[in-house]
Amino acid sequence: MRNLLITTALLIGSVLPVFADTIEIQMLNENAAGDRMVFSQELILAEVGDVIQFIATDRSHNAQSVRDALPEGQEAFKGRMSQDVQYLVTETGLTAVVCQPHQTMGMVALIVVGNDLSNAQDILDSRIRGAGKDKIEALIEEARATQS
Repeated sequence: MRNLLITTALLIGSVLPVFADTIEIQMLNENAAGDRMVFSQELILAEVGDVIQFIATDRSHNAQSVRDALPEGQEAFKGRMSQDVQYLVTETGLTAVVCQPHQTMGMVALIVVGNDLSNAQDILDSRIRGAGKDKIEALIEEARATQS
């Protein structure tokens, strides 16, 4: 009986990751609409278990989380300049992402996991600078609008 339970648990555990998605986000100098210094997707909807891969399509960009702007228990990440970086989603809530050298130009993204906006005020209170701050505020409003 014990072996059956262990085998069942292993089978269930091995199937769950199959349902996780890999979401690819490009780091761009310019998108098709002519917007400069942007992530290809700025409002990223994800679920726990998903992997978000930030791809260094254009050089001189990075992707990193912002201190105090991610859900409790979620590990922070910081990609190197001109390098791809992966972010494993482990908690529901919001995570602010910036390109460090271009955040003042508005190169930011917002990850929404599990439709949980409970830490929105933490994101608004975080240290995001310049046009990035305005864009994060707009992305939070957009995320709230999707809830209605």
